Amino acid sequence: MKGSDADNPVLITEAAPSNDDQQAARKRRYIIMMLMRIPFLVLAGIFHETWWLAVIFVLISIPLPWVAVLIANDRPARKREDMHRYQGGPTNMPELERVEHPVIDS
Repeated sequence: MKGSDADNPVLITEAAPSNDDQQAARKRRYIIMMLMRIPFLVLAGIFHETWWLAVIFVLISIPLPWVAVLIANDRPARKREDMHRYQGGPTNMPELERVEHPVIDS
């Protein structure tokens, strides 16, 4: 059963993806953003006779490496978890603790 769904574990918690999965996703985003720079530079070369359009394509391609690095180094935000706090009061106490205990003074 190689390659079947039986090989993949089922996620039954709300745990965050593993660090390896997060890093792989960030690498994909970085590569995609850096590959987006190539068409802008090619378009700038194609439209070199229309200088203002070529300049716009070059100006769009300049910040892409910086943005790609920022996005690739950014980890996903942590999920807000419900805080389990003690609410106090007699309704939350087990039955054994509701009974008054005798105190013996010595």
